[in-house]
Amino acid sequence: MTDPTPAAAPSKARVFVRRAASTVLLWGVVWLAFASMRSWAYLGLLGLLTGVATREYFQLLRAAGVRCFPRFGLALALGYSAVLYAGLLRGTGASLAGWDLFAVCVALIGAFILEMRGSIRGLESLVAVSLNLCGLVYIAVLFNFAAKLLFLVPGWQVGTGTVAQPAALLLFWLLAVTKFADMGAYLVGSLIGRHKLIPQVSPGKTWEGLAGALVFSQLAGCGLYAALPGGLAVLGGWGHVVFLGFLLSALAVLGDLAESVVKRALQAKDSGRMLPGIGGALDLIDSICFTAPALYFYLQWLLLSAS
Repeated sequence: MTDPTPAAAPSKARVFVRRAASTVLLWGVVWLAFASMRSWAYLGLLGLLTGVATREYFQLLRAAGVRCFPRFGLALALGYSAVLYAGLLRGTGASLAGWDLFAVCVALIGAFILEMRGSIRGLESLVAVSLNLCGLVYIAVLFNFAAKLLFLVPGWQVGTGTVAQPAALLLFWLLAVTKFADMGAYLVGSLIGRHKLIPQVSPGKTWEGLAGALVFSQLAGCGLYAALPGGLAVLGGWGHVVFLGFLLSALAVLGDLAESVVKRALQAKDSGRMLPGIGGALDLIDSICFTAPALYFYLQWLLLSAS
């Protein structure tokens, strides 16, 4: 009996249509959250993506036969997010300075305790502990710097339930720059990409795509700043806007490549199937996991501390 013919891979045109449809849907959801100006809508969306992406991460590990502790990892990611959001909403963000480190300690100690329940199997035991810690830091901690950005801008009022317009615009600016970098890398790389960027990690990434990411991110970042200079005054002027555009676009590409390392190591194409043409939640937020912390620390250390 002959094996069935494998299904043909979808054409580039079909993938583009699916990706475009998913992108429009995503921006529609983001617009609804921003239009509400309600803190619960912002944090709810970020928390949902954190939970789904963490679940996908552990599903990838289990599908590859890698030992891990998915229930503990998911519970820790959701608990970390819940405590972080509650502290930010109560205006006690300063008291959460050690919360990230505390969560890391719990992740490490908890994973060791879980590993002690069975026999020690060489390096596999250390890998299981390390991968649980990696899941928390890579997704929950890094991605939730987007939530911290909402409460970084002066003017947030505790108890109002709303997000100050400058903070909302700052988060929107970050998402636009990051996702336009993703879009530019994909479009330019698909159309004229010839020279491989890091083929051993992601054969589809090209130097032309990287150039497209840099250009598209500048279009988004500079365009929004030109249209809303007052609302985005926290960015500190054109020099910072242009520099951040280049910095964040480069980090967006690195974030995408970092997830490619994870998927290639686990022999997976996408983290999930939630978004046709894009993949799962982890495929969606991988670049933001690198750009959100960079923007947060840039503003906190270089701009807001000097004001």
